[in-house]
Amino acid sequence: MKILVIRFSSIGDIVLTSPVVRCLKKQLPDSKIHFLTKKPFTSIIEPNPNVDKVFFLESSLPKVIAELKKEKYDLVVDLHNNLRSLRVKQSLGIKFVAFNKLNLEKWLMTRFKVNKLPDVHIVDRYLETVKHLGVRNDLEGLDYYIGPEDEVNPANISLELERGYITFAIGAQHTTKRLPVEKIISICQKIDKPVVLIGGKTDADAAAQIENGAENIVNTCGKLSVAQSASIIKQADAVITHDTGMMHIAAAFKKKIISVWGNTIPEFGMYPYMPGEGSTLVEVKELSCRPCSKIGHDKCPKGHFMCMREINETQIISSVE
Repeated sequence: MKILVIRFSSIGDIVLTSPVVRCLKKQLPDSKIHFLTKKPFTSIIEPNPNVDKVFFLESSLPKVIAELKKEKYDLVVDLHNNLRSLRVKQSLGIKFVAFNKLNLEKWLMTRFKVNKLPDVHIVDRYLETVKHLGVRNDLEGLDYYIGPEDEVNPANISLELERGYITFAIGAQHTTKRLPVEKIISICQKIDKPVVLIGGKTDADAAAQIENGAENIVNTCGKLSVAQSASIIKQADAVITHDTGMMHIAAAFKKKIISVWGNTIPEFGMYPYMPGEGSTLVEVKELSCRPCSKIGHDKCPKGHFMCMREINETQIISSVE
């Protein structure tokens, strides 16, 4: 079979599709697996040996559709299921299966705190879309492949990292998914190992404040690519992270993960999938306003931000140790 898998974004969501790609490739003899994503995320897919060809959307959807039509696919596996992926499916005019995003269930949970969410991880819900092909979960977890050019020697960043370190992924797309800077500083001050901060350029100001507030900080925010940051994660003793893409990359490497949850909740089904031993979820459970969004906000809608300000620092430190 020749199969097109669609997932346009983002980092974590694409990593979470990796078991589908692997199981399709390995369980369907002579299958060809192509992947359609947005251009900024092609570097996540291209090193994956289970993907035979990557197409990317940059600006013109009709242009990429014209390229896809030449491939004559047998099936489209739509793991994004939005208007854009619908347009691709309609244009190709072939058989397709689509992922159920549970939008109604998430709306009921965020708006009325009525929990109709299934107790099933999103990876298993992704795999449900290809169950009719006889494809089953191989229970090998997530994949993330790093090219040789992106492998990082931590000692080249700082000699202090030779004896081990903790990685702290301080970023997240939305403010309400991130710990306040002063709380991150307080946590880092209590860790008796070097703490490597990873994040993008938008995290650079926060990282500079953390670096000034704690002595054991090695700041790489805005200095490394996603793949290079993944290499830092791969070699860490443990990873502290928000509900973000780096959390799923850490799970792909079976790392010990301390995941910190703010306005979102693990019940949405995107908690670390098959992480390393000793991993734990840290959250403030007894809040009537949580979850306030399935994604996040630029600021706390209630103004108090208790979901992050009341996070138990001792739980994080003891989990790290």
